[in-house]
Amino acid sequence: MMKGMSFRRRLALSVLVVAGLLAAGVVMRGQLLRGAGRLLVVDEPLEPVDAIVLPEWSGAAGAIDASDLVREGKARRVFLLPEAAGRADDELARRGIAYVNGNSNLVRLLHSLGVGDVGVISNTAVGTEDEGRVLATWCGQRQLRSVIVVSSPDHSRRVRRVLQRALRGTSTKVIVRSARFSSFDPDRWWNTREGLRTEIVELQKLLLDVARHPLG
Repeated sequence: MMKGMSFRRRLALSVLVVAGLLAAGVVMRGQLLRGAGRLLVVDEPLEPVDAIVLPEWSGAAGAIDASDLVREGKARRVFLLPEAAGRADDELARRGIAYVNGNSNLVRLLHSLGVGDVGVISNTAVGTEDEGRVLATWCGQRQLRSVIVVSSPDHSRRVRRVLQRALRGTSTKVIVRSARFSSFDPDRWWNTREGLRTEIVELQKLLLDVARHPLG
């Protein structure tokens, strides 16, 4: 049949075949990249809980979600989990200089967003593993049955793994919520330099966590 075709028809058919293959490659590439982005993300079904926990690193995006959850009646109180003070914070405190850190800014932001009942967990945490230990102890002391932890999307799956390990054997149920207004977009992360960096770093950390704790 190809012998009976004119050169132009064969050329047009060849162009269509190549274009189809390229389009399929683009679609498959997009699906693979979106799959890699979604691998980092957990957003679990919500229900009323005893408290909402907002790690300091979740920032303004986390505060917006926390306030919306309070407005929706998922909990009455929001507790901030502060990061450990850095050397600069310690030095400013030593010099008696008033300084508004990220945790204080989040408290103000939550109040501005309409959350009247905001608390701060007294123990600070250094890193995700430490956050799991701090939250497990804090939930046990307060005898909390359930909490929602608001996370950035790129960090949410690793947060859930850490919290599930830390709270295993306790009576506290943890629900991980991915902040909706985070700058990380799992469906388009490869389009920005920040997204590329975040995906690579968080995927490495997640894979390391899986390698160290294959059973969760």
